[in-house]
Amino acid sequence: MVGTTQETEVSYLPPRTPPTNHGHTVAAWVAMIGIIVGALVGAVAFLVAEPWVFWVGMGIVVVALVVGGVMRRLGYGQADGHRKD
Repeated sequence: MVGTTQETEVSYLPPRTPPTNHGHTVAAWVAMIGIIVGALVGAVAFLVAEPWVFWVGMGIVVVALVVGGVMRRLGYGQADGHRKD
């Protein structure tokens, strides 16, 4: 009997495909807009030669990073691959 053997093919697939949004989330947008605003304030500080304005800009950057991180933890950002859904 030719051709009666059964062959099985084994596929090794990843358990879950990674997200494809590349960080296009509310948390990422808020963080980046805050960082850009802080950088612009810092740049203006160089033009007007006011060191305190520069540090205000850097403070805006730090606040934007913290707010982005908090929003990610609240579910407005991209989930990392270590969570179990």
